[in-house]
Amino acid sequence: MEAYHHMLVHFPLALWTTGAIIILVRTFSEGAFAQAADRVLAPVLWLGVAIGLLAYGTGLTVWTLDAVTYTPMGRNHILAATWTLAYWMLVAVLRQRAGEAAWHGGTRWLMLLLGGLGAGLLAVTGTLGGHLTGSATALSKVLRALGWEVYTTFYMPAWMIVVTLVVAVLLAIIGLRRSKAGA
Repeated sequence: MEAYHHMLVHFPLALWTTGAIIILVRTFSEGAFAQAADRVLAPVLWLGVAIGLLAYGTGLTVWTLDAVTYTPMGRNHILAATWTLAYWMLVAVLRQRAGEAAWHGGTRWLMLLLGGLGAGLLAVTGTLGGHLTGSATALSKVLRALGWEVYTTFYMPAWMIVVTLVVAVLLAIIGLRRSKAGA
């Protein structure tokens, strides 16, 4: 299953990276190209989620759970993969439910924030996965500068907890406002 996992992870990587670029373009543009790109955003994100679930599932079969959770890097990789999948699923739901309204008012900036966080989590997940297979990346130096030694440190950085909580509260507020406005 290792070969399937290695093959599958590249699809959500490409799809979610494309999604992040579309979100960036659409956040700052109302032009024809940005609107055309936005029309494929939800399908691109959902395809990434579907293949991401397959990649996640095959990743759990590469090593036994005991073996991969024994190391901080293995635990961090599983944690980062879970966050990445959850964030991109959240972005897909938000984009699909909000429709064109996703690009008006504060929701536009929320989409940009979520897309940026998702892209960052995607990079961290890929970096940790690369390390597990013996392919270190330059991003490891950035993580090290932020106080996260990928080979030994297992924790949830405090800034990530804060960002996650802020995003969760913002989403709850937006959801409540929209449900009251629709009722």
